[in-house]
Amino acid sequence: MGRKPIIATELLKGQGLGNQLFCYVTVRSLAYAKGYDFSILNREIFANNIHDEIRHSNKGMYFMDLDCGPVVSREAFDTVYHEREERLFIGNSTHDLVHGCYVAGADEALLEIDETTLVYGNLQAWAYFGRYREEIKKWLAVKPAYDCYAYARENLCIINVRGGEYAGNPELFLRRKYWLDAMKRMREIRSDMEFMVVTDDVDAARRVLPEVEAHHFDLAKDYTIIKNASYLILSNSTFAFFPAFTSETAKFVIAPKYWARHNVSDGYWASEQNIYDGFSYMDRKGRLFSAQACRDELAAYKRTSKKYQRIGVPLAGTALKTAKVRAKSLIYGDLFVRALRSLKRRLIHRLF
Repeated sequence: MGRKPIIATELLKGQGLGNQLFCYVTVRSLAYAKGYDFSILNREIFANNIHDEIRHSNKGMYFMDLDCGPVVSREAFDTVYHEREERLFIGNSTHDLVHGCYVAGADEALLEIDETTLVYGNLQAWAYFGRYREEIKKWLAVKPAYDCYAYARENLCIINVRGGEYAGNPELFLRRKYWLDAMKRMREIRSDMEFMVVTDDVDAARRVLPEVEAHHFDLAKDYTIIKNASYLILSNSTFAFFPAFTSETAKFVIAPKYWARHNVSDGYWASEQNIYDGFSYMDRKGRLFSAQACRDELAAYKRTSKKYQRIGVPLAGTALKTAKVRAKSLIYGDLFVRALRSLKRRLIHRLF
Protein backbone atom coordinates (compact mmCIF):
# COMPACT_ATOMS: atom_id res chain seq x y z
CA MET A 1 0.00 0.00 0.00
CA GLY A 2 1.39 3.43 -0.94
CA ARG A 3 1.84 6.34 1.40
CA LYS A 4 -1.10 8.62 2.09
CA PRO A 5 -1.21 11.94 0.25
CA ILE A 6 -0.16 14.93 2.34
CA ILE A 7 -1.90 18.31 2.41
CA ALA A 8 0.45 20.94 3.80
CA THR A 9 0.97 24.64 4.23
CA GLU A 10 3.93 26.81 5.11
CA LEU A 11 3.88 29.40 7.88
CA LEU A 12 5.18 32.72 6.58
CA LYS A 13 7.12 35.53 8.20
CA GLY A 14 4.79 38.33 9.26
CA GLN A 15 1.79 36.15 10.11
CA GLY A 16 0.35 36.67 13.56
CA LEU A 17 -0.91 33.81 15.69
CA GLY A 18 -4.49 34.14 14.44
CA ASN A 19 -3.46 33.83 10.79
CA GLN A 20 -1.14 30.95 11.62
CA LEU A 21 -3.92 29.07 13.39
CA PHE A 22 -6.25 29.52 10.42
CA CYS A 23 -3.60 28.01 8.13
CA TYR A 24 -3.02 25.17 10.58
CA VAL A 25 -6.68 24.35 11.22
CA THR A 26 -7.75 24.62 7.57
CA VAL A 27 -5.00 22.36 6.25
CA ARG A 28 -5.50 19.83 9.04
CA SER A 29 -9.27 19.87 8.43
CA LEU A 30 -8.87 19.38 4.68
CA ALA A 31 -6.58 16.42 5.33
CA TYR A 32 -8.87 15.03 8.04
CA ALA A 33 -11.85 15.11 5.68
CA LYS A 34 -9.95 13.01 3.12
CA GLY A 35 -8.14 10.70 5.53
CA TYR A 36 -4.82 12.17 4.36
CA ASP A 37 -1.75 13.20 6.32
CA PHE A 38 -1.03 16.87 6.95
CA SER A 39 2.12 18.85 7.57
CA ILE A 40 3.06 22.36 8.66
CA LEU A 41 6.23 23.68 7.08
CA ASN A 42 8.31 26.31 8.86
CA ARG A 43 6.63 25.24 12.10
CA GLU A 44 9.43 26.67 14.20
CA ILE A 45 7.97 30.18 13.78
CA PHE A 46 4.60 29.18 15.25
CA ALA A 47 3.58 31.95 17.68
CA ASN A 48 6.93 33.65 17.34
CA ASN A 49 5.11 36.82 16.50
CA ILE A 50 6.13 39.20 14.49
CA HIS A 51 5.62 42.95 14.67
CA ASP A 52 7.43 43.89 17.86
CA GLU A 53 8.70 42.26 21.02
CA ILE A 54 6.58 44.36 23.36
CA ARG A 55 3.15 43.15 22.26
CA HIS A 56 4.01 39.69 20.99
CA SER A 57 5.61 36.48 22.17
CA ASN A 58 8.94 35.07 21.08
CA LYS A 59 8.49 31.90 23.12
CA GLY A 60 6.83 29.85 20.40
CA MET A 61 3.57 27.99 20.95
CA TYR A 62 4.31 27.37 24.62
CA PHE A 63 0.72 27.01 25.81
CA MET A 64 -0.45 24.29 23.38
CA ASP A 65 1.02 20.97 22.27
CA LEU A 66 0.29 21.31 18.56
CA ASP A 67 0.71 18.27 16.36
CA CYS A 68 2.21 19.70 13.17
CA GLY A 69 2.37 16.38 11.32
CA PRO A 70 5.44 14.75 9.78
CA VAL A 71 8.39 16.95 8.85
CA VAL A 72 8.38 17.40 5.07
CA SER A 73 10.56 19.63 2.90
CA ARG A 74 9.14 22.11 0.40
CA GLU A 75 10.92 20.22 -2.36
CA ALA A 76 8.76 17.15 -1.68
CA PHE A 77 5.72 18.82 -3.26
CA ASP A 78 5.22 18.65 -7.00
CA THR A 79 1.84 20.36 -6.68
CA VAL A 80 1.53 23.83 -5.13
CA TYR A 81 -1.94 25.39 -4.92
CA HIS A 82 -2.63 29.08 -4.24
CA GLU A 83 -6.12 29.78 -2.94
CA ARG A 84 -8.23 31.86 -5.31
CA GLU A 85 -8.08 35.62 -4.66
CA GLU A 86 -10.72 38.24 -5.38
CA ARG A 87 -10.03 41.95 -4.84
CA LEU A 88 -12.04 45.14 -5.22
CA PHE A 89 -10.12 48.28 -6.16
CA ILE A 90 -11.97 51.05 -4.33
CA GLY A 91 -11.24 54.37 -2.65
CA ASN A 92 -11.60 53.44 1.00
CA SER A 93 -7.85 53.49 1.65
CA THR A 94 -4.55 53.79 -0.15
CA HIS A 95 -4.15 50.04 0.33
CA ASP A 96 -7.46 49.30 -1.40
CA LEU A 97 -6.55 51.59 -4.29
CA VAL A 98 -3.13 50.07 -4.87
CA HIS A 99 -3.48 46.43 -3.81
CA GLY A 100 -7.22 45.96 -3.83
CA CYS A 101 -9.47 44.98 -0.92
CA TYR A 102 -9.49 41.22 -0.37
CA VAL A 103 -13.11 40.04 -0.57
CA ALA A 104 -12.86 36.35 -1.55
CA GLY A 105 -15.09 33.63 -0.20
CA ALA A 106 -14.31 29.93 0.04
CA ASP A 107 -12.35 28.37 -2.81
CA GLU A 108 -14.29 25.18 -3.54
CA ALA A 109 -11.29 23.69 -5.34
CA LEU A 110 -9.51 23.35 -1.99
CA LEU A 111 -12.18 20.89 -0.88
CA GLU A 112 -11.41 18.69 -3.90
CA ILE A 113 -7.64 18.25 -3.41
CA ASP A 114 -6.85 14.58 -4.09
CA GLU A 115 -3.06 14.47 -4.19
CA THR A 116 -0.05 15.58 -2.19
CA THR A 117 -0.31 19.38 -2.29
CA LEU A 118 1.30 22.39 -0.67
CA VAL A 119 -1.35 25.06 -0.07
CA TYR A 120 -0.98 28.82 0.35
CA GLY A 121 -3.64 31.43 0.97
CA ASN A 122 -5.87 33.26 3.42
CA LEU A 123 -7.55 29.96 4.39
CA GLN A 124 -10.15 31.45 6.74
CA ALA A 125 -13.48 30.26 5.29
CA TRP A 126 -16.02 28.43 7.44
CA ALA A 127 -16.49 25.88 4.64
CA TYR A 128 -12.95 24.59 5.19
CA PHE A 129 -13.25 23.67 8.87
CA GLY A 130 -16.62 24.62 10.39
CA ARG A 131 -17.96 21.06 10.66
CA TYR A 132 -14.97 19.91 12.74
CA ARG A 133 -15.44 22.07 15.83
CA GLU A 134 -15.14 19.20 18.31
CA GLU A 135 -11.96 17.91 16.67
CA ILE A 136 -10.49 21.42 16.59
CA LYS A 137 -11.14 21.85 20.31
CA LYS A 138 -8.87 18.85 20.85
CA TRP A 139 -6.24 20.02 18.35
CA LEU A 140 -6.05 23.46 20.03
CA ALA A 141 -6.32 22.27 23.62
CA VAL A 142 -4.58 24.63 26.03
CA LYS A 143 -2.20 23.18 28.60
CA PRO A 144 -3.92 23.34 32.02
CA ALA A 145 -1.09 25.37 33.54
CA TYR A 146 -1.84 28.23 31.11
CA ASP A 147 -5.65 28.11 31.06
CA CYS A 148 -6.81 31.30 32.80
CA TYR A 149 -10.29 31.36 34.40
CA ALA A 150 -9.68 34.43 36.57
CA TYR A 151 -12.00 36.55 34.41
CA ALA A 152 -14.66 33.98 33.60
CA ARG A 153 -17.50 35.26 35.75
CA GLU A 154 -20.90 35.24 34.09
CA ASN A 155 -21.57 38.98 34.24
CA LEU A 156 -18.22 39.96 32.67
CA CYS A 157 -18.01 40.65 28.94
CA ILE A 158 -14.53 40.54 27.43
CA ILE A 159 -13.85 43.10 24.71
CA ASN A 160 -10.98 42.35 22.32
CA VAL A 161 -9.64 45.60 20.84
CA ARG A 162 -7.12 45.21 18.04
CA GLY A 163 -4.65 48.08 17.99
CA GLY A 164 -1.11 48.03 16.66
CA GLU A 165 -0.96 48.78 12.95
CA TYR A 166 -4.78 48.89 12.84
CA ALA A 167 -4.81 52.08 14.92
CA GLY A 168 -3.32 54.10 12.07
CA ASN A 169 -5.79 52.87 9.45
CA PRO A 170 -9.27 54.45 9.64
CA GLU A 171 -10.81 51.79 7.41
CA LEU A 172 -9.63 49.10 9.87
CA PHE A 173 -9.58 50.50 13.41
CA LEU A 174 -13.08 50.11 14.79
CA ARG A 175 -14.74 53.32 15.87
CA ARG A 176 -15.92 54.04 19.39
CA LYS A 177 -19.55 53.77 18.30
CA TYR A 178 -19.14 50.08 17.45
CA TRP A 179 -17.93 49.28 20.95
CA LEU A 180 -20.60 51.40 22.66
CA ASP A 181 -23.39 49.88 20.56
CA ALA A 182 -22.14 46.37 21.34
CA MET A 183 -21.88 47.13 25.06
CA LYS A 184 -25.46 48.42 24.99
CA ARG A 185 -26.57 45.13 23.44
CA MET A 186 -24.76 43.16 26.12
CA ARG A 187 -26.46 45.18 28.86
CA GLU A 188 -29.80 44.24 27.30
CA ILE A 189 -28.87 40.61 28.00
CA ARG A 190 -27.73 41.35 31.56
CA SER A 191 -28.36 44.66 33.28
CA ASP A 192 -25.43 43.95 35.63
CA MET A 193 -22.97 43.35 32.78
CA GLU A 194 -19.42 44.54 33.38
CA PHE A 195 -16.68 44.94 30.79
CA MET A 196 -12.94 44.45 30.47
CA VAL A 197 -10.71 44.95 27.45
CA VAL A 198 -8.06 42.43 26.44
CA THR A 199 -5.86 43.91 23.75
CA ASP A 200 -2.52 43.89 21.99
CA ASP A 201 -2.35 47.68 22.39
CA VAL A 202 -3.43 49.16 25.73
CA ASP A 203 -2.77 52.75 24.63
CA ALA A 204 -5.03 52.43 21.59
CA ALA A 205 -7.73 50.72 23.66
CA ARG A 206 -7.66 53.49 26.26
CA ARG A 207 -8.02 56.11 23.54
CA VAL A 208 -11.15 54.54 22.10
CA LEU A 209 -12.67 53.21 25.37
CA PRO A 210 -11.12 55.20 28.23
CA GLU A 211 -13.90 54.20 30.63
CA VAL A 212 -13.17 50.45 30.37
CA GLU A 213 -10.32 48.70 32.19
CA ALA A 214 -7.80 47.48 29.58
CA HIS A 215 -5.07 44.84 29.85
CA HIS A 216 -2.44 43.12 27.80
CA PHE A 217 -1.07 40.12 29.65
CA ASP A 218 0.99 37.49 27.85
CA LEU A 219 -0.06 35.60 24.73
CA ALA A 220 -1.48 32.61 26.61
CA LYS A 221 -3.41 34.65 29.14
CA ASP A 222 -4.91 36.97 26.52
CA TYR A 223 -5.94 33.94 24.44
CA THR A 224 -7.49 31.96 27.30
CA ILE A 225 -9.30 34.91 28.88
CA ILE A 226 -11.13 35.24 25.56
CA LYS A 227 -11.68 31.47 25.34
CA ASN A 228 -13.17 31.22 28.82
CA ALA A 229 -15.42 34.30 28.69
CA SER A 230 -19.21 34.10 28.88
CA TYR A 231 -19.74 37.11 26.62
CA LEU A 232 -17.48 38.51 23.91
CA ILE A 233 -17.27 41.64 21.80
CA LEU A 234 -14.69 41.00 19.08
CA SER A 235 -12.68 43.20 16.78
CA ASN A 236 -12.05 42.48 13.10
CA SER A 237 -8.91 40.53 13.98
CA THR A 238 -8.06 36.86 13.55
CA PHE A 239 -6.48 36.53 17.01
CA ALA A 240 -9.76 36.11 18.89
CA PHE A 241 -11.48 33.79 16.43
CA PHE A 242 -10.23 30.41 17.61
CA PRO A 243 -10.54 31.10 21.34
CA ALA A 244 -14.15 32.13 20.63
CA PHE A 245 -14.79 29.21 18.25
CA THR A 246 -13.42 26.59 20.70
CA SER A 247 -15.01 28.14 23.79
CA GLU A 248 -17.08 25.95 26.08
CA THR A 249 -18.43 28.98 27.95
CA ALA A 250 -19.32 31.66 25.39
CA LYS A 251 -23.04 32.46 25.41
CA PHE A 252 -23.12 35.42 23.03
CA VAL A 253 -20.51 36.79 20.65
CA ILE A 254 -20.72 40.10 18.76
CA ALA A 255 -18.41 40.80 15.83
CA PRO A 256 -18.28 43.69 13.31
CA LYS A 257 -20.39 43.29 10.20
CA TYR A 258 -18.28 43.49 7.01
CA TRP A 259 -15.27 42.50 9.18
CA ALA A 260 -12.15 44.43 8.03
CA ARG A 261 -14.25 47.11 6.31
CA HIS A 262 -16.92 47.57 8.96
CA ASN A 263 -16.23 51.32 9.01
CA VAL A 264 -16.63 51.96 5.28
CA SER A 265 -18.44 49.14 3.46
CA ASP A 266 -21.70 49.66 1.60
CA GLY A 267 -22.38 45.91 1.56
CA TYR A 268 -19.19 44.03 0.65
CA TRP A 269 -17.23 41.93 3.15
CA ALA A 270 -13.48 42.01 3.65
CA SER A 271 -13.64 39.25 3.44
CA GLU A 272 -16.55 36.95 2.74
CA GLN A 273 -14.49 34.23 4.44
CA ASN A 274 -15.01 35.95 7.81
CA ILE A 275 -18.72 35.17 8.13
CA TYR A 276 -18.94 32.51 10.86
CA ASP A 277 -21.88 30.57 12.25
CA GLY A 278 -22.58 31.37 15.89
CA PHE A 279 -21.46 35.00 15.75
CA SER A 280 -23.87 37.94 15.76
CA TYR A 281 -22.66 40.66 13.42
CA MET A 282 -23.28 44.33 14.25
CA ASP A 283 -23.62 47.02 11.61
CA ARG A 284 -22.86 50.74 11.97
CA LYS A 285 -26.42 51.41 13.17
CA GLY A 286 -26.10 48.95 16.03
CA ARG A 287 -28.30 46.30 14.43
CA LEU A 288 -27.44 42.61 14.79
CA PHE A 289 -27.48 40.00 12.02
CA SER A 290 -26.98 36.24 12.01
CA ALA A 291 -24.27 34.70 9.86
CA GLN A 292 -26.88 33.33 7.46
CA ALA A 293 -28.57 36.72 7.14
CA CYS A 294 -25.16 38.21 6.31
CA ARG A 295 -24.52 35.56 3.66
CA ASP A 296 -27.93 36.10 2.08
CA GLU A 297 -27.51 39.88 2.06
CA LEU A 298 -24.04 39.60 0.53
CA ALA A 299 -25.29 37.28 -2.21
CA ALA A 300 -27.95 39.84 -3.17
CA TYR A 301 -25.37 42.65 -3.07
CA LYS A 302 -23.00 40.77 -5.38
CA ARG A 303 -25.74 40.27 -7.95
CA THR A 304 -26.39 44.01 -8.28
CA SER A 305 -23.18 45.75 -7.21
CA LYS A 306 -21.22 47.68 -9.82
CA LYS A 307 -18.14 47.10 -7.68
CA TYR A 308 -18.38 43.33 -8.18
CA GLN A 309 -18.74 43.82 -11.92
CA ARG A 310 -15.20 45.26 -11.80
CA ILE A 311 -13.67 42.71 -9.46
CA GLY A 312 -9.93 42.45 -9.98
CA VAL A 313 -9.84 45.53 -12.23
CA PRO A 314 -7.75 48.49 -10.96
CA LEU A 315 -9.30 51.95 -11.14
CA ALA A 316 -8.20 54.43 -13.80
CA GLY A 317 -8.98 57.91 -15.04
CA THR A 318 -11.70 59.91 -13.30
CA ALA A 319 -12.71 56.97 -11.12
CA LEU A 320 -9.16 56.73 -9.76
CA LYS A 321 -8.97 60.47 -9.03
CA THR A 322 -12.31 60.39 -7.21
CA ALA A 323 -11.23 57.35 -5.19
CA LYS A 324 -7.98 59.06 -4.14
CA VAL A 325 -9.96 62.03 -2.84
CA ARG A 326 -12.20 59.70 -0.85
CA ALA A 327 -9.23 57.83 0.63
CA LYS A 328 -7.63 61.10 1.77
CA SER A 329 -10.91 62.38 3.22
CA LEU A 330 -11.21 59.25 5.38
CA ILE A 331 -7.71 59.74 6.74
CA TYR A 332 -8.21 63.45 7.50
CA GLY A 333 -11.63 62.76 9.00
CA ASP A 334 -10.12 60.16 11.30
CA LEU A 335 -7.35 62.57 12.37
CA PHE A 336 -9.98 65.22 13.12
CA VAL A 337 -11.99 62.85 15.32
CA ARG A 338 -8.83 61.84 17.19
CA ALA A 339 -7.94 65.48 17.78
CA LEU A 340 -11.41 66.18 19.19
CA ARG A 341 -11.16 63.19 21.52
CA SER A 342 -7.72 64.28 22.71
CA LEU A 343 -9.00 67.80 23.39
CA LYS A 344 -12.00 66.42 25.29
CA ARG A 345 -9.77 64.22 27.46
CA ARG A 346 -7.49 67.15 28.31
CA LEU A 347 -10.45 69.38 29.21
CA ILE A 348 -11.97 66.71 31.45
CA HIS A 349 -8.58 66.16 33.12
CA ARG A 350 -8.27 69.89 33.87
CA LEU A 351 -11.81 70.14 35.24
CA PHE A 352 -11.56 67.11 37.50
